[in-house]
Amino acid sequence: MPSLEHLPALAPPRSHPPAWRRWTGALLDLVFPPFCPVCRAALEDDRRDPLCGACWAALPRIAPPWCRRCGGPTPAFPSAARPPDRLDAGPLCAACRRRAPAFAYARAAVRYEDTAREALHAFKFGGHRALAGPLADLVVSALAAGWPAGAPDLLVPVPLHPRRKRTRGFNQAHLIARRLGRAWGCPVRPDVLARVTETEPQTALDSAARLANVRGAFRLRRPEAVAGRHVLLVDDILTTGATASACARALEAGGPRIVGLVAVARVA
Repeated sequence: MPSLEHLPALAPPRSHPPAWRRWTGALLDLVFPPFCPVCRAALEDDRRDPLCGACWAALPRIAPPWCRRCGGPTPAFPSAARPPDRLDAGPLCAACRRRAPAFAYARAAVRYEDTAREALHAFKFGGHRALAGPLADLVVSALAAGWPAGAPDLLVPVPLHPRRKRTRGFNQAHLIARRLGRAWGCPVRPDVLARVTETEPQTALDSAARLANVRGAFRLRRPEAVAGRHVLLVDDILTTGATASACARALEAGGPRIVGLVAVARVA
């Protein structure tokens, strides 16, 4: 597996679409020019990304120093300018000192605000699945700045309950994980965890209610896949870490060496 210190750019699909699909796409682009799902500006003819250049540049990237455990922003101190290269290096935020999450570390690419919020909303609820590529690119770039635990052995997307997945039509974490797996040469295992409880949406809940809401919501289905391995959970948004912690606790039954988390965005 390639070192994550020098992560390659996401590779384009190996197979080319059939001619009829390319012609149909060109005709649709002529009649209905492609637009940016965030600002609705028309995209340039030679632009392959579904986001316009202005929205891509406006995404609020997260830079160190960050908490070595949850990846949240922390006050700067003399040795914090460089991302920590060990799990025990770097600052620890006040929230993690009070209650550490069940996962060993987390990293997110952007703050969940403004352009990033609009892009993720378009991805999850607006049918813009092509955004999985650039959103995964953000994660790749964020992890190129520093990695505390070496390369993961497998990627596990945070699962949706089957009913919610049927309603949405896809699991957004799985789409992002597939692109990350392609970039890192790492297997993606959506079969490892299952969401066995259809929980209430976390949006309006406080931290304590979020923890209670997802307690016991996940079940480990493939313990042999995680035994002694570095497991990396993948999600779209990190808020309090309650969902990821519930996933990490379910994974613990299989005896993983370490469980980490990556997300596209986090609520700062």
